[in-house]
Amino acid sequence: MYPTIDMEATGKCIHRIMNQRKFTVKDVQKYLNLSSVQSIYHWLNGQSVPTVDNLYALSELFQLPVDAMIVGNRKYHVSFYDETFCSRVYVYYREVKRLSFW
Repeated sequence: MYPTIDMEATGKCIHRIMNQRKFTVKDVQKYLNLSSVQSIYHWLNGQSVPTVDNLYALSELFQLPVDAMIVGNRKYHVSFYDETFCSRVYVYYREVKRLSFW
């Protein structure tokens, strides 16, 4: 069986990340330069998932790898969906960005 994305669980994950980072739907809309918030609500309600380019942009906004937002049936050795892990990854990315010379 090939990997599939669980749209509902992915929406819940994105919603949880937004809450953790204190981002509103309007903040995400503005960052992604979307004309309305409807797409974002569709993601959060599990009716659709962000496009690849929007996932890529969200990973920058949230300072998380794309895989941390997507929930599917693929098996991981480490759970990206564990809140402790997400917090550690966020701190790591923030520190790397701070130390970055680019």
